[in-house]
Amino acid sequence: MRKTRSIEKRIVGSSACKKDRQYHVQIQAVQGGKVCGGALLNTRWLITASHCVKVQLGLNNDVSLGTKFFSFLKGNSKNGKPHDIMLIKLNEDMPGKIPVISLPSQDCKRPELKSKVEIGGMGSKKAGNKLESSVRCASTEISACGENDKPDSKYQSDESTTMCAHKPGVEACHVSKGDAGSAVEYDGLLYGIIVSDPVDKCADPIVMMDICYYKQWIEDTMKKESA
Repeated sequence: MRKTRSIEKRIVGSSACKKDRQYHVQIQAVQGGKVCGGALLNTRWLITASHCVKVQLGLNNDVSLGTKFFSFLKGNSKNGKPHDIMLIKLNEDMPGKIPVISLPSQDCKRPELKSKVEIGGMGSKKAGNKLESSVRCASTEISACGENDKPDSKYQSDESTTMCAHKPGVEACHVSKGDAGSAVEYDGLLYGIIVSDPVDKCADPIVMMDICYYKQWIEDTMKKESA
């Protein structure tokens, strides 16, 4: 069963990340004051949700990002809907030692049910607190998706593209205050991007795009656009 709380705009049930998730990118949307998360894949590319378009970028460490970038959205599906996933190519390479998160192996499979995964966002560890100035981290577990657990209705969603996670007391809150687009870690690798609907409230289960499904598109896009 989905729970939503309109007063919470952050990862709920979280704690300080400390030295973790330094690949995390804060994305400030130009339109509507929206905030999203994202993740650096390498010194030139980052990944987020595609509803975080027209953005300004900032990192979860002391390195500054260039102001110029190009975005690449996953094209329309067979039913004509776009996918809620986006790659952003920076105009300049970041320093070589900058923290990044790696993709799974070529034959990757989504984590099995009840597998522990790590999430993060600009959150507080208690509901109702103000948005934190640093990234917060939490653990949750892969779960089965319910009928209503899916991305916003304007985006493509089916069993092959979407996965879910649930843990009592842990929720992700979305486009208004910073959790949508954030990375889902499993065994230290990128396995998901948070895209839960409704976009302006908090949700449990947490809905994610399955990176294994999009891995070939990610690699092909970065290779093509880096040539």
